[in-house]
Amino acid sequence: MSMASAGNQRGWRIGRERSQIALEVVLLDRMYVLPWAQFLYAEGGDDEVRLVFATHDVLARGAGLQALLADLAAQRLVGIDAPARPDRFGGASGRGVCELFVQKVDS
Repeated sequence: MSMASAGNQRGWRIGRERSQIALEVVLLDRMYVLPWAQFLYAEGGDDEVRLVFATHDVLARGAGLQALLADLAAQRLVGIDAPARPDRFGGASGRGVCELFVQKVDS
């Protein structure tokens, strides 16, 4: 996997190269690696973004998440990280991921 940019203050990481192989979703107690080959679509706005894969749904809530959609559309997204508990109550800019959920899709 390619190197990700430093400074993960927003809650997601972007790669230096396009077309990453998988998305790494890091929760407080679990990590998921979801292959981009199973990615179906994304939707959302400034306060919520939903990424739909064949087997899992990823829901990010926060502020300023239009930039997350832009990084996703540019195929630069490497990972999304759940904030540490103290970080949920506002960071330096108040923008970024505040909550992150992963749900397995039932067949």
